[in-house]
Amino acid sequence: MNVSPALAVDLCPRCPGALVLQNPVMPASGTFGYGTEYADLVDIQRLGAVVTKGVTLVPWQGNPQPRIWETASGMLNSIGLENIGVAEVVNAKAPMWSSWGVPVIVNIAGHTVREYAEVARRLDGVPGVAALEVNISCPNVSAGGIEFGVNPAAAAEVTSCVRAETSLPLIVKLSPNVSDITQIALAIVDAGADALCVANTLRGTAIDIQRRAFRLGRPVGGLSGAAIKPVALHLVNRVAAVVSVPIIGCGGIMTHEDALEFILAGASAVQVGTATFTDPGSMMHIIHGLDAFIRTHGIQHLAELRGSVH
Repeated sequence: MNVSPALAVDLCPRCPGALVLQNPVMPASGTFGYGTEYADLVDIQRLGAVVTKGVTLVPWQGNPQPRIWETASGMLNSIGLENIGVAEVVNAKAPMWSSWGVPVIVNIAGHTVREYAEVARRLDGVPGVAALEVNISCPNVSAGGIEFGVNPAAAAEVTSCVRAETSLPLIVKLSPNVSDITQIALAIVDAGADALCVANTLRGTAIDIQRRAFRLGRPVGGLSGAAIKPVALHLVNRVAAVVSVPIIGCGGIMTHEDALEFILAGASAVQVGTATFTDPGSMMHIIHGLDAFIRTHGIQHLAELRGSVH
């Protein structure tokens, strides 16, 4: 089934044509590897974009095992941004991405502002890299990450320094673990972000009462899945009320109905994470469901629905 061009979305209006997606559906960072891991299960070229796992200046080993624990309507993860480092990404992954028709958005992370900026510099202009997603909000790493994402000034500093090192479209991924997400969103947009991803996982803990020990290899993990959808939906709606840049909704999207809720709340696109673990075909189902919805309801373009909840 060929989906309608009416699903297309531009995530970087300031640079027309730089990041236009054929549809608004993409994987959430950390749930789809570097894109190749699902190549035998998913028609990658039919996605709106591919978002890679987090990439850092040098390889990270990640957190100790166990790293995943299933919860009621969700999942706790403590991967810790295990990755091969930016040099290997440029040498081994980017050449493959450059042959794809679908844009690849590289998620980047670091322990310091300098590390974020250096990763961005090394990815700038690399064929196959369409955009950057700056992860300032990962709750399951011991340093950096969440510290930047909970403070407007720190979030703006990271964004500004990354912006100075790259001409690529720049998306910043916000943390839900804050008291007022709107102030952080405004600071990031003022610092040069082209789009925002709202939001990352919620902090969570699971305990084994028999062993009297944490279920994960470290006390804190990131909660994802259907359990967090109402929180993520609320945050998207709040952020959409104060910024004019595109928003990518993320958090508990399992079906096309979920995706539509985020679009009605103000999102231009969506990221799918935990659903892919339960059904690798979930993103394709969501794309086809969105297409069927706009055809059935006579909607000329999906953008007509954005932010139209009463």
